[in-house]
Order: sequence, then C-alpha cells, then structure tokens
Amino acid sequence: MTSPLEGIKVVDASRILAGPWAGQQLADLGAEVIKIEPPGGDETRRWGPPWHGDWSTYFLSANRGKQFIEIDLKSEDGRTEFDELLSEADVLIENAKPGGRERLGLDMKRTLKVNPRLIHLSITAYGLTGPKRDAPGYDLALQADTGIMSITGEPDREPAKVGVAWIDVMSGMMSVAAVLAALRLRDITGEGKHIDLALHDVAVTALVNQAQGYLSAGAVPGPLGSGHPSLCPYRAFRASDGWFVIAVGSDAQFERLAGLLSLPKREQWVTNAGRVDNREALEAAIAERVGKEERETWCERLTKTGIPCAPVRTLDEVLEDPHITARGLIVEGDGELPATPMLRSALATAGLGRNE
Repeated sequence: MTSPLEGIKVVDASRILAGPWAGQQLADLGAEVIKIEPPGGDETRRWGPPWHGDWSTYFLSANRGKQFIEIDLKSEDGRTEFDELLSEADVLIENAKPGGRERLGLDMKRTLKVNPRLIHLSITAYGLTGPKRDAPGYDLALQADTGIMSITGEPDREPAKVGVAWIDVMSGMMSVAAVLAALRLRDITGEGKHIDLALHDVAVTALVNQAQGYLSAGAVPGPLGSGHPSLCPYRAFRASDGWFVIAVGSDAQFERLAGLLSLPKREQWVTNAGRVDNREALEAAIAERVGKEERETWCERLTKTGIPCAPVRTLDEVLEDPHITARGLIVEGDGELPATPMLRSALATAGLGRNE
C-alpha cells in the first residue's frame, strides 16, 4: 500500500513527548523516522511504571514505527555521523534545551547549511524569541503559565491539570501540520525552512472561546468542574450507580430534556442565556431527578431523544469498547498500540485504504 509520506526521511532528535509524538505521526503516515538518542537513551525510557517489557509505556506511546540510534552530539565523531544523516533527511525534529541548540550543533543556520532543503522543526517551551525564550518548561509548568489550570477542576479547590500532557500532545499535532505545510512549500520553492513552534503558543491558541471571552468581553473565567461557561445544562450528573454527562447545546434539546425529566416550566430556563444565569437552580433540579435511576437507563432515554450524553468511563472500559475495535484504533505491533486516526482517514480519502 502506498503511504502519503513514502520517501520522506525524518531525523527525530527530540526528547520526552511533543517532538517524539510528532515523529511518530509522521512515521504512521509512511515517513522513515530515525530517532537520535543521547548515550543512555531518551530519559522517558525510564519513566515507569507501568512497563511494557523493558520499555516504559510512556516511551512506547510516542516512539513506535521508528529506527533508533544513539549518537553523542557533543563529540566530533557524533557530529559527523549526525551530519551524514542530516544531509539525506527531509525533516529534522529537535527540542533542545535553552542554550543547548548551538552546543549540540542543532542551530538552524548550521543545519540548513548542511542541507538547504531541510525542514527544521524546533519545539521549545516559549519559542526562540520573546522575554521568556530561555525559560525551561514541562507540560505541567505550561499548563499553569497559560491559564488552563485556572479553569480546570472544581471551584474553591486546589488547581488541577488535564489528565494527560495536553499541551505536549497538541504541540505534536500542530508540529505535524506545520511540517506538512513546509514540505508542500518546498515543493514550490525548492528551499528548506525553519519552524519555531512553542508549547506556550499552542496552549494559548487552544484556549479558544475562553480567551476570546476575555479579549471581547473582559470575562475572566474560573473552574466549573465539568460545566461550561456558555452552555447549561452541560456537565456531569450522578445517577444512582455512577456519573454521566448531559450536553445540551440548543434550546430545542433543552425542551426535550425538560419533557423527559418533567422539569418545572420556568421562564428563565427557556433560553440558553437564561439557563446559564440561573444554572444553580436548574442543575439542582436535574441532579435530583437523575439520581434516582441508573446511568445506563438515562443514557438510553437521552440518546433516543437526541440529547448528547455519555457515561463517565474508566480507561479500561474505553479501550475494551467494541467501537474502538470497529474504528481500528488499536493496532498490533509489539503488543497492542493506539493507532493514529489521521493515517486511517488520509488513506481512505486518497482511495488508498478503506473504512471497514
């Protein structure tokens, strides 16, 4: 089967998650990806438990489909070996620490001199310009600094982070889009390009409606648990046997919900704006009614009525769902591995694969 990136060679000299995640997705799309690791390997090889044989599952989640080679970029021999790889590469991914880019020979002036057609992707915490450019940062620090922790979790509780390295994963996805765009531009110009991608920039952009609310209306949001600042009811409720969510996005959906739950008719609940302004009373009325029966019962009724809903499931429940298998989201490799939906969709769209 022909792959979209067949013939593209990627040198992945990145560490941890954002860069390796980008490299893995490029490998899923058919690129040859060579991961360069320092002597002793990427530190995430030792980030466990849990383990998959001798591998940490953290490392495995972002490095499938790659070739691995250890090179000491601080040595002259290592730099020579690296340059040989770079001269034949289409893409370089690196996320060198502040101040380390020149020391390791990863500065863009040097790499583009070695290979003028190279797409050089630099992933950093804060970018290569600006007052914070030299600051280090892991995903947790960026979640704090970009405000996502201020709107995550329950009111009047300690700040909470997203349950995965959210900014790293999004930055990896943004990186793939940027690399693909740069490769397309190279088709036109014949020239390589440097990409300056910052976790900070990605996270601020991903604040979407919350950021726009402040810029346009001066609204400074706080945490709402599972609630939504602009919609109601739109949160988790406790049934008799566990939690599930109700996600009402229109007045018509609320009208059907109100009928299903026999909610009292109140003028202030007719419009979404009114429901948001009076969320406490409305959510209390819903909670009182749904708490009397099991969540599966409610989800069946709500689904039949056309109201989005779902049980709050644990990861074992999610990954054992038959829908996961039907969508091809688990692939067999060295054990079971999560698949990349982008690959499946790209192949199907191009007529190179098909949805089963």
